[in-house]
Amino acid sequence: MKAMAGTVPYAVALAAAGGAIWWLLSQNLAAGTWLFAGLLVAHGLIHFLFAVPTPPATAGAPEWPFSMARAWPVTAAGLDPRGVRTAGLARIVGVVAGLTLAGLSTVGIVVPSSWWAALVAAGAVGSAVTLVFLFNPQLIVGLGIDAVLLWVVVAGAWRP
Repeated sequence: MKAMAGTVPYAVALAAAGGAIWWLLSQNLAAGTWLFAGLLVAHGLIHFLFAVPTPPATAGAPEWPFSMARAWPVTAAGLDPRGVRTAGLARIVGVVAGLTLAGLSTVGIVVPSSWWAALVAAGAVGSAVTLVFLFNPQLIVGLGIDAVLLWVVVAGAWRP
């Protein structure tokens, strides 16, 4: 429970940042587009934390949530940790690539803006599947980001 409570400040900060980005986009300001692109890229890149070694535990701190060795397919289903790691790394590379391309598409650099909706949807779905596959309750904020991104695409709430 302590670990979940530790996500509240991140969720509040993310909600505030999302509100600011939404307002900037509604005002048709370029800063909103660039910040949204940055959010997409950052959301993708944070998945790389699953690939780094788990840092040493700190007394009183929550456990590292980005651990493939403690993922439910390993602990509950008894799958081979090497297989889970291979599948997880493949998913992570796909998510990072997809959301990075979505960010570039948001600002119209290298990737056509017409690809934006498909890239955001694919990146958000890939991220959600990865976070469920490697689930830790502390990662619920990431699933919330994916849900909002999918809503933006499906509802047509914004397009570059």
